[in-house]
Amino acid sequence: MHFALPPRKTSQPPPYLPRSTRLPGLRRSRLKLIALAGLAFLAFIYLVTRPSSSAHHAPSRRAPKGNPPVVVVTVLDYSKYSNAYLQTVKENREQYAKKHGYQTLFAQIGDYDLHGAPFSWTAVVAMRDALSKFPDASYVWYLDASGFIMNPKLKIEQDIMAPARLDTLMKKEFPVVPPDSIIKTFSHTTGQDVDLVLTQEMDGLSAASFIVKNGEWAQFFLETWLDPLYRSYNFQKAETHALEHIVQWHPTLLSRLAIVDQRVLNSYAKGPKQGEYKDGDLVVRFPDCAASGAKTCEIESQAFVQAWRRVFAAY
Repeated sequence: MHFALPPRKTSQPPPYLPRSTRLPGLRRSRLKLIALAGLAFLAFIYLVTRPSSSAHHAPSRRAPKGNPPVVVVTVLDYSKYSNAYLQTVKENREQYAKKHGYQTLFAQIGDYDLHGAPFSWTAVVAMRDALSKFPDASYVWYLDASGFIMNPKLKIEQDIMAPARLDTLMKKEFPVVPPDSIIKTFSHTTGQDVDLVLTQEMDGLSAASFIVKNGEWAQFFLETWLDPLYRSYNFQKAETHALEHIVQWHPTLLSRLAIVDQRVLNSYAKGPKQGEYKDGDLVVRFPDCAASGAKTCEIESQAFVQAWRRVFAAY
């Protein structure tokens, strides 16, 4: 019996492909081209009709309304100063704030969990707390407990932070950390650009009296300053040296920084002539009094306390 053998496979292709196998592939190719053309057309329509980039990327955080215009923040350390002295400090801040419609925030050592960082970091956390409690404030001014506000006529938003005023006060192409830091303030920064105002002391920047403009940049600045790495690092002057580090090595911070003369908001009762207090200055400070005992500040400041009370009563 003979069985039919299966057809043998050949390596030579057939002379042509059947029509039924070519047309479906051709149709698929045309359909892909049509689909791609349609997508390209829809993309074009989107690009033409989409909102402008400024509206599309509008900031998520609304602008502060300026109510209050300023919050004055002070940290009260009862281990360094006498109760009577700190009561006078509170009275001073409250009277000044009342005259201009400002608010005050007084924090104490121990109010915040610093996660093992030195107590001096309380000042930075208190600033962040002020922004949280007064989201519509235009500015937050930190002034430590070693000084008093002496001139009730001066307004922060008008006499320091107004862009036109800052244009005359700020130092451009100026070493950030004295005397000869290679990092300098930008030459092209204008008063309109400024979100942080600092002064210098003999050996560095001062974190005892400074002003921050409320906004997204302020949040970024304070969060950067409070980075756990900086809080845990063994800086000799804790938050002050951390501040010097971040404003020198973060261009985003340096571009919004203005350094002004010490007497603008950080005059010393005793000190170098360029920073020594004169009548009419906004602030007088006694930076070293607490190191000599809690009563020392009370004694050294007595004449200035009498002066500011007299001036405030007359204003």
